[in-house]
Amino acid sequence: MLIDTARCIGCGACTIACKTENSTPGDVWYAPVIEEEVGEYPDARMDYLPVLCNHCEDAPCIKACPTSALSRRDDGIVLADDDACIGSRACMNACPYGALHLFEGQQGEALGQGARTAPTVPDSGAAKKYTVGTIQKCTFCAHRIDFGLEHGLIPGLDIPATPACVVTCPAECRIFGNIEDPESNISQYLRERGPATVLRPDAETGAHVFYVDGTR
Repeated sequence: MLIDTARCIGCGACTIACKTENSTPGDVWYAPVIEEEVGEYPDARMDYLPVLCNHCEDAPCIKACPTSALSRRDDGIVLADDDACIGSRACMNACPYGALHLFEGQQGEALGQGARTAPTVPDSGAAKKYTVGTIQKCTFCAHRIDFGLEHGLIPGLDIPATPACVVTCPAECRIFGNIEDPESNISQYLRERGPATVLRPDAETGAHVFYVDGTR
């Protein structure tokens, strides 16, 4: 994913779209937007930084997990397995981006309140319960990606099955695609608006969320 920070208007549509799409429980938010006031009146402005899991090539969370509950798919998406997770928080401590969340719920509660059904992706098989005491994280809306690969455009919407945050952004500051394909939308955007940076480059995780400041 590529995020053009200069286009972000801080509306929070991405955050809410993610919450709605995944029905994440409680205080679990996969896609928050960090706000910062820069400068002083009358020359002050607000800067916005959308953040999410970076789906790292060399993911510290995968290395740290004692039960192999975290894994990377062939397409690079990093997922967490509730059934294998024991809630050790080792992955949370290892992640330099704060992108992992422990669903604590109520004492004695067995399942989370949300059931993820992905209403914009029919028959995607994405329905999910959230188990208390397990790690939750952004999935790049893997259920939508899988649906798109199998069925192409979402019926009736004429849009690819990309992450909900990308589809919802009114400023179109999020670009998603195959960065290894030189003709993909993300590769073309990088050529036109680059160069790109990543958060915490010192962590050397091979982050797959890139940032540009393409219009300011």
